[in-house]
Amino acid sequence: MPIPDHVLSDLRAVLGDRLSTLDSDREQHGGSETFHRAPPPDAVAWPLTTAEVSAVLRICNDHRVPVIGWGAGTSLEGHALAVRGGLTMDLTRMDKVLEVRPGDMLAVVQPGVTREALNQELRTTGLMFPVDPGANATLGGMAATRASGTTAVRYGTMRQNVLALEVVLADGRVIRTGTRAAKSSNGYDLTALVVGSEGTLGLITELTLRLHGQPEEVAAGVCAFPTLEDAVNCVAMTMQSGIPMARIEFMDPMAMKAVNLHLGSDYPLAPHLMIEFNGSPESVKADAEAFGALADECHGTGFTWATSLEDRNRLWAARHASYWASLKLRPGATGVVTDICVPMTELPGQVSAAAADMAAEGVIGDIVGHVGDGNFHTLMLIDPESEAELATAKAIAGRMAERAMAVGGTISGEHGIGLGKRGLMQAQHGEGWQVMAAIKQALDPNNILNPGKLVPDMN
Repeated sequence: MPIPDHVLSDLRAVLGDRLSTLDSDREQHGGSETFHRAPPPDAVAWPLTTAEVSAVLRICNDHRVPVIGWGAGTSLEGHALAVRGGLTMDLTRMDKVLEVRPGDMLAVVQPGVTREALNQELRTTGLMFPVDPGANATLGGMAATRASGTTAVRYGTMRQNVLALEVVLADGRVIRTGTRAAKSSNGYDLTALVVGSEGTLGLITELTLRLHGQPEEVAAGVCAFPTLEDAVNCVAMTMQSGIPMARIEFMDPMAMKAVNLHLGSDYPLAPHLMIEFNGSPESVKADAEAFGALADECHGTGFTWATSLEDRNRLWAARHASYWASLKLRPGATGVVTDICVPMTELPGQVSAAAADMAAEGVIGDIVGHVGDGNFHTLMLIDPESEAELATAKAIAGRMAERAMAVGGTISGEHGIGLGKRGLMQAQHGEGWQVMAAIKQALDPNNILNPGKLVPDMN
């Protein structure tokens, strides 16, 4: 049901012209980077302060209007789609870095600050915020989805790098979770509860983030392998050897073909590992040489590494461009993207099984991954008008998830649940999924926050 006019009037009293019902604004907040689709929201709000977020949520809660948080819109599982209409709360104008405390190695930011903007702010401090999901996502969105990415193998995910939060609950109450201290033994960990809750428990309006020192030396390298199994086995051996990798990324032959088309590069059409080492000049050199020896043992060829910023950026451009590059493998197609994460010893078999499944079904696509922590992704390209192709891709994704759960893994290492994986939550969590629903019921009894996502239906 559309938002009633009197409710829109109440919202305009709080937001003025930062509330819009224009079709162009609604459509801008009604899309997804993958195949997920839903009608646009009924209205879009751009708050500037926590007080405004609180006032808007009080109004919406009183009138049972759904509210969906929005950051950069880069999520892949339809997290921010307004499947039941309502108001999209776009937090991108809350984009101030509020405080940087170099001595405590932390920063306090509003949710609309992007990871690149924060690192730009930190450039003269000797510190950095390392979590890198590829897209220039907002930090609020990254916390809400418990994002990770290429550097998680060394620096952890958003779970390890969020110290404290300010959160507005469905009824407008404002709570603060966590502290600036390095550790705490003090009641329920509400910060961890909100991180990864995908906007279903509250809207994040402030984050206190853990910072890390910028490494003295950074080296990046690339190596090709004759088979997928050789490449993934090299990853397992590298991690078991204790080499402190900053990044270790896998790209299959189709991904390399896409990158070549997109960037005009000439990588061999073979499985590749792209790696990065952080540390002192001496430790980086030693780590690169140790990795090179393992790569040789796994039949790797052409291992080269470089320390100049230009060369490193050129290398990582291939990895970060892989999603958009892969769309060129089938012009006009849309992507069905999924990820799983498994224990390291299970990784070679899981990647091989996914590749074989795609080949058997004749699906065009590729496999890439943050394989240093057992996480990999498949991108399957389908005709957006073909229900049959979509069903095939979903079936492959479902079998990937089932295989992951069978070996003690997870249905998503970093994409999250959104719309795409909600149907797998019962199998993953059993009765624990109902416990999540009980938490949702306690904090959002009217089910206004991102309804239809993450937990079982309430009403």
